[in-house]
Amino acid sequence: MTNNDPLLERLASDLDFDLKALRKKYVFERDRRINTAGTQQYTEVSGDHAKFEQDDPYVETPMSRDALSIDTDVVIIGAGFSGLMSGARLTERGVVNFRIVDAASDFGGTWYWNRYPGAQCDIDAYCYLPLLEETGYMPKEKYSFAPEIFEHSKRIADSFGLYEKALFQTRVTEIRWIETESRWSVSTNRGDRIRARFVIQGTGPLSRPKLPGIPGITSFKGHTFHTCRWDYNYTGGNHKGGMTKLADKRVAIIGTGATAIQCVPFLGASAKELYVFQRTPSSVGLRGNKPTDEAWYTSLEPGWQRQRRQNFAAILQGEPAAEDLVADGWTDIVRRLGNALMSRDPEDGDLNLEEIMLRSEIADFEKMNELRNRIEQLVNDKDTAEILKPWYRQFCKRPTFNDQYLDTFNRPNVHLIDTSDTQGVERVTEKGLVAGDTEYEVDCIVFATGFEATSAPHRRVDFSTIGRNETSLFDHWKNGFRTLHGISSHNFPNWFTIGINQNALSPNFTSMFDDLAIHVSYIIASVLNSDFRTVEVSAEAEEAWVQEIIQTTNQARNDFLAECTPGFFNHEGQDENLQNLPYGPGINAFNALLAQWRNEGELTGMTLS
Repeated sequence: MTNNDPLLERLASDLDFDLKALRKKYVFERDRRINTAGTQQYTEVSGDHAKFEQDDPYVETPMSRDALSIDTDVVIIGAGFSGLMSGARLTERGVVNFRIVDAASDFGGTWYWNRYPGAQCDIDAYCYLPLLEETGYMPKEKYSFAPEIFEHSKRIADSFGLYEKALFQTRVTEIRWIETESRWSVSTNRGDRIRARFVIQGTGPLSRPKLPGIPGITSFKGHTFHTCRWDYNYTGGNHKGGMTKLADKRVAIIGTGATAIQCVPFLGASAKELYVFQRTPSSVGLRGNKPTDEAWYTSLEPGWQRQRRQNFAAILQGEPAAEDLVADGWTDIVRRLGNALMSRDPEDGDLNLEEIMLRSEIADFEKMNELRNRIEQLVNDKDTAEILKPWYRQFCKRPTFNDQYLDTFNRPNVHLIDTSDTQGVERVTEKGLVAGDTEYEVDCIVFATGFEATSAPHRRVDFSTIGRNETSLFDHWKNGFRTLHGISSHNFPNWFTIGINQNALSPNFTSMFDDLAIHVSYIIASVLNSDFRTVEVSAEAEEAWVQEIIQTTNQARNDFLAECTPGFFNHEGQDENLQNLPYGPGINAFNALLAQWRNEGELTGMTLS
């Protein structure tokens, strides 16, 4: 935020709102939501809470098999898009001797587990669904619903022959480097012993559910489940709703992020009473979904998907783009800023960073004012409408888009419970939940509390990785992530990970994962086609990349997030370790860096032995 009063007065003079008052409002709403416990305010799904992760309500036939002893070139841990991309890109390079291990009963990862009513991706399907050109698939709509994404996951697996390599309903319990064999030993809960030259850890950022640290969760006598393990046996219905078994049930849902925005309308239409417990509201824009224009789709030239993805990333990064190929709620705010900069009077002189930041802030305020006005127009009860208003910059939290959520609060059976003053539900009792001075008696509690996306590594992954010299990966990363390009670490030869740390970040996760899989498959194929047995990041290269992440950090982004209401984007309002941040110049610059690294063909920063 600028403190340049002349500039502020000049740009704010024609606004239809009080900019300074709005700033104060944002600060007030942020400060009263800061929890000093940070990410520790959430509960791990282990011990008494393990059922929220380990139960699989979707499995048709629980598998029974003998323990396996397998030798293979590569083990891929995870059958979501990280694993699918890894399998596909390895296959393209002629690496076919690999296995894929996952606790689920099919491919899909997040989209195997996320089957709650209304589940939908908030990213343009033509960007999000990977390998569209390779599989020849045309998405049904601009924004795909969960069943279509799940089906596309299976389509990719079929297209690249991955089913014959999959070990489902199998949890990895440990991976350990065997120095004398130059191989990894992968142990599972089924007693398997898999020996592999290489390991790709593709467990993804949205794989382990998290719970709020509310006292008394285990004391509740009613029914509970997490949205990523939706219990249709209890609710009835399916992804499209029709949950008739809730007709006589009082239901509470905790959380109002992207998941709740999508499933609350269906719960409101089905339950006898629905209590929505909200600490911080989401920004809810118009979804405006539409069927795919087949004529447009068939007119696309080869390479169109990569071009579209790069265009989307460039616009969100604020880079110049002749055309906005996606043109949706994500890119709208950036287009607004571009228009504001283009419309300025040339007589105002040279444009400096301070003015760019102030104009960006004003464009953001105008956008969020529109969203708050939309709430007033759609929600009948004025008090409820006020509670639903988000008081923060748009990208402080992942923006949501839905055309039914706000109207749901006009139903007489739907009740919004504001917990912002108490920083969430205070406790759970045998009969329900306590917020403020009121106990809300319910039959069922639904946790829409997301995943362990940005917590400590040991909370995101439920198995140990032991490298050379008995080095634990969790210990190696205890003071911050240490990698080269976010994919591999010193003392962990022939080991790679596909995730979101120390590489480039994009809201379009599948694009990130695909380019990382391309890079990892290149390295593995290079080693397999050589006389070498191992490849390992050098200590010097690892430290150099840590410093690169720190030095290229986007300070404007950091300052922006520091002023945001708490959430997983800003480490729940706590100071973030700079070396855990993404590559500052953005995903397109990062992918260009990786492509140049591959073109040089030297595996720079890695030691072959």
